[in-house]
Amino acid sequence: MDTINQWHLSAAGFAALACAALLVGFSKTAVSGANTVSLAIFAAVLPARASTGVLLPVLIAGDVLAVLTYRRHAHWPTLWRLFPAVAAGVVAGTLFLLWADDAVMRTSIGVILLLMAAVTVWRRRAAGREDEPDTVTTRSGRLKARSYGVLGGFTTMVANAGGPVMSMYLLSAGFRKLGFLGTSAFFFLVVNVSKVPFSAGLGLIDGRSLVLDAVLAVFVVPGALLGKWAVHRIDQRLFERLVIAATVVGGLQLLLA
Repeated sequence: MDTINQWHLSAAGFAALACAALLVGFSKTAVSGANTVSLAIFAAVLPARASTGVLLPVLIAGDVLAVLTYRRHAHWPTLWRLFPAVAAGVVAGTLFLLWADDAVMRTSIGVILLLMAAVTVWRRRAAGREDEPDTVTTRSGRLKARSYGVLGGFTTMVANAGGPVMSMYLLSAGFRKLGFLGTSAFFFLVVNVSKVPFSAGLGLIDGRSLVLDAVLAVFVVPGALLGKWAVHRIDQRLFERLVIAATVVGGLQLLLA
């Protein structure tokens, strides 16, 4: 109750945050990118800027559970290609946060997400699916990894919205379901933990936000367990459609907010 009072949350507002935290757990172990809905809920219930700081530790809790679940399926060559570009994107996002207001942030990220969803759909219709995610070893594959990496780092730093960007990259690279989830699990655990000092330095994470995070993290666990149960009952084609749909919904929410 003290936590709710500190943030001046109504019962309905807290329930919405709890549902968003549950969805974070589900997205991390089932449909990556679906947590853009959580992002929108947090921004609607809490002050937009503060919401990014509160959401980050909740995402990290989901990342830990996802790594524990899918650690054997990660594709490390892809991760090593992405990390340097993501670091550059995080730095760019930090600088962007120093001057951009909420409206500019939402519009920029929303447009990026919708464009990436459109490009991914077009590419997958124009070319056959690859059996292994080996496009990262080619020159064009390396360029694509760097481009998505910078955009992913930028969007995840600005609004914790890097999930859809990486989802579009992993789908376009031909990842199957478990490889997709295992690779994204390690990717976001490393990236989100690395964002903590930047977010704390910007005043987005403090003692008050961490108290709320401790309460909300409880709801991440059942969401992750539900996702683990559901992912084995979703076929590959449906999985890909759900990921793309979640990206489109997230982009539209940011543009219309």
